Amino acid sequence: MPIRVLIADDQMMVRQGFTVLLNAEPDIEVVGQAVDGVDAVAKVAELAPDVVLMDIRMPELSGIEATRRVVASGAPVKVLVLTTFDLDEYVYEALRAGASGFLLKDASADQLAEAVRVVAAGDALLAPGITRRLITEFARLGAPRAPTKGRLAGLTERETEVLALIAQGLSNAEIAAQLVVAEQTVKTHVGRILVKLALRDRTQAAVFAYESGLVRPVGY
Repeated sequence: MPIRVLIADDQMMVRQGFTVLLNAEPDIEVVGQAVDGVDAVAKVAELAPDVVLMDIRMPELSGIEATRRVVASGAPVKVLVLTTFDLDEYVYEALRAGASGFLLKDASADQLAEAVRVVAAGDALLAPGITRRLITEFARLGAPRAPTKGRLAGLTERETEVLALIAQGLSNAEIAAQLVVAEQTVKTHVGRILVKLALRDRTQAAVFAYESGLVRPVGY
C-alpha cells in the first residue's frame, strides 16, 4: 500500500509542486490538499492520510495549532512541518505540538520523498540541526517541567540511557554500538520507551528528554 499524503499549504504552487513530486514516487500517493489549518484538520478526518505535510504559517489556523488538533484527535497520522526558514522560531513549538519533524520548502525531490517515508515509518531520526535547535530552545526556557520529570520513574535504567541517546540524535545503530548491544535490542528498548511514556515517535521522545531534564544543554 502506498503512503497516503495530505499537503496543507496556503500557496497553490507549493501544493501542486509537492503533489507532482510525490506522485512520481511509486510508494507515495497524494490523497488531498488543504488550503489552511482549518481545512487540514477537516481533511485529516475525511481522508485518513498517513502523513500530513503541514505549512507552519497559514491563515485561519496556524500549522502549529492544526498539528495540535490533529494529534489531539487521535488520528494515526504523522505530521511533517514545512517551513521556509531553517531558523524558524515556530519549529520548536510545532515539535512540542506533536509534529514528527520539519522540512524546508526548498528541499529536493529526493529529500522530500525520503522525509515522508521516514516519518511514515515512525522511526524518524533527529537530524543534528533539529537537535541543536532543541538544545538552544530548552536552554532559553530554563528549568525542566516538573510533571514531565516525574514520568521518568517508570523507565528502567537502560531505557533511560537509551532515551538520553535518542535525544542526542543517535540512530539505533549508533546507540547499539555505544552500548555494545544488538540493534534489535535497541529497537525493543525504543518501543518500550514510547509505550511507557505515551509518545508518538523518536522526535517526541527527544522533546520529552529535554523537558524532563534528563538531557541538559552543555553549559546549563
